[in-house]
Amino acid sequence: MAKKRPQTKATKPQTKAGATGVDEPVPVVGAREPCPCGSGRRYKACHGRAAAHAVTELVQRPFEGLRGECDWVALRELVPAATVELTLKGGLPEGVPSVTLATVLPMAWPALRRDDGSVLLGLQNDTPSGDLSRDLAGTLRKALAAEPGTPVTGSDPASDVRLQDLLDPDAAFVPQVHSGFEFWVPDSAEQASGEVAASLERANAAAIPTVKLSGVDAAYWCETPEKNHLRWVMPHPEERLLDALARLHAVGTSSLGEGTRLVGSFRAHGLMVPVWDLPGSMGAKECETPAAEFAERLAKALESDAPLTPEERRARGGLTNRQVTLS
Repeated sequence: MAKKRPQTKATKPQTKAGATGVDEPVPVVGAREPCPCGSGRRYKACHGRAAAHAVTELVQRPFEGLRGECDWVALRELVPAATVELTLKGGLPEGVPSVTLATVLPMAWPALRRDDGSVLLGLQNDTPSGDLSRDLAGTLRKALAAEPGTPVTGSDPASDVRLQDLLDPDAAFVPQVHSGFEFWVPDSAEQASGEVAASLERANAAAIPTVKLSGVDAAYWCETPEKNHLRWVMPHPEERLLDALARLHAVGTSSLGEGTRLVGSFRAHGLMVPVWDLPGSMGAKECETPAAEFAERLAKALESDAPLTPEERRARGGLTNRQVTLS
């Protein structure tokens, strides 16, 4: 699970008036150096104070505005092994044949520039600030400029761009879920050696079998030794979604069929992720029809703005008590 961060709002990058009267970014310098804005104070006591504060603040929905926001959240928090081809605004730089988002990279590298110039960007890494989108964008920019054949070990701390600034908003976001991490090695996993081979073996051993449902958005089936689960990232406002789930729960229609049960939800990156327990005999294919039927029931429940009945309020309280915040 990701660590909790303070629930505060991020600030904008610091600027100063340039020679033309247009605001320009204040460069990042050492904490004890004079502030580049010309105030005469040290950087840490001037623009550095706001910059340091912004690093600790949390953007609650870092993927908001990106195509496939729900799948971004799922790949960050729920899915062990998956990749997505990314499309940059204005096209790919010269010498970069492709940019691929990956849940995890060898040795937990933030990014990798392969020998052929292609870029892999890792999603499930610790990041230095409370704005995951900005940190990932900084890492991506470093990877695009890195020498082929080298890993990228951190984000660009001076970067003020976000993924929303770099990625084409009209391009499709289509996750490909893998059974293991062999995609780390472009030709054959048998060619992996040394630390990469050891990291590949450890990652494959820890990966939970996961499948993305095809009939509904951002729903992922997974298999564990005790029982199977369906974890479904939903874009609806939390309070409205809780009301809708409570309406269904109160009348016994919140399950996905016999032997299944809505057991609670995660809260991750500003979105809710309801979770169902499934019997071990219920695979991903068997989830498709019940999930599609549930989506229809949920859509109708979301349309209602009637006050909750006492039974629905009790159901809502039970669902709220079983929420867990991932990030």
